[in-house]
Amino acid sequence: MFKSLIIAVLFCAAISNKSLAQNIKSVTDTTITIKVKGITCGNDLKTLSENVKVLKGVTDCKPGKAGPVSAFKITFNPTVVDTKTIYQAIENTGGCSDPNEKPYKVKAN
Repeated sequence: MFKSLIIAVLFCAAISNKSLAQNIKSVTDTTITIKVKGITCGNDLKTLSENVKVLKGVTDCKPGKAGPVSAFKITFNPTVVDTKTIYQAIENTGGCSDPNEKPYKVKAN
């Protein structure tokens, strides 16, 4: 019985700590939408999203639909990475047909 009580207390403490960690993350993370020009296909979306996701401090990057201007919803910790670094990662990504070409441009809001 005593062992079951200890396990129940530890389980509740673990749930509380996870909830606390999620609340801290939600306070520190910021989500922005960035519009990007120069995307011609779905592979562009995937490549750009992957390049942004590898940045330290970025927790998510969800691309929208391919088109003349495509939107990316990016969640990041601004104490770790700034928007300028995210913009540079996008604009320094090589194109699908020619990796030496840098066709992507962040559109000013």
